[in-house]
Amino acid sequence: MKELIKKHCRKLKLGTRIYENYASIKADTHEEFLERLLAMEVEARTVNRKSKYVKTAGFDVIKTFENYTFEDVQIPASISIEDIKQAAFVERKENLILYGPVGTGKTHLATAIGISACNNDQKVKFFRTAALINRLLDAKQNKELKKFLRQIEQADLLICDEWGYVPFEKEGSQLLFQVISECYEKRSLIITTNLEFSKWNGIFYDEKLTSAIIDRVIHHSHLLMFTGGSYRLKH
Repeated sequence: MKELIKKHCRKLKLGTRIYENYASIKADTHEEFLERLLAMEVEARTVNRKSKYVKTAGFDVIKTFENYTFEDVQIPASISIEDIKQAAFVERKENLILYGPVGTGKTHLATAIGISACNNDQKVKFFRTAALINRLLDAKQNKELKKFLRQIEQADLLICDEWGYVPFEKEGSQLLFQVISECYEKRSLIITTNLEFSKWNGIFYDEKLTSAIIDRVIHHSHLLMFTGGSYRLKH
């Protein structure tokens, strides 16, 4: 009988969990046994899926909220620390702009939020912005742009790290604008930057394009300002 159950599990692509654990389930009725058996499988698959989301997000380094403090971060009244830590704004398709000097912990916070979103069963994509543009340019050159854009569109949260650290050429700027436009009111966006909005034109070299990007980014957004010294030196 056990071998037959194992065979059925294999045919249904249920893995080995049900076969290995069904005998340990205690229940008074068939319905209760079946519910507990299915609940066990659902829980295991959920854990595996969340772990996969973290692995495929593209984080440079895994960072969490453990020992993280907001003492040098100015948070607007429009959002709470708990909403940030729980990534609750992602469900509302809102954006976060993390602005401040280099080394103040913006990437750490963006990554920790991304991990929270993954744990909420949400898909995340993390890119250094210059690397994202290079990926877009390569995809276009190799006639795989639509495929790459579909991968981004599957995400609930897109994180663009180090926005504005290097200027972008015209074609790269246009492709980035396409990504931002597709995100607008469809998924959340986190941008980490050390440039104030008035200097973004120096990144894109096109006032109309810059205005269009800023308009889409700041709508439904919360601006967090990092005011402290080097977070790396402190931690």
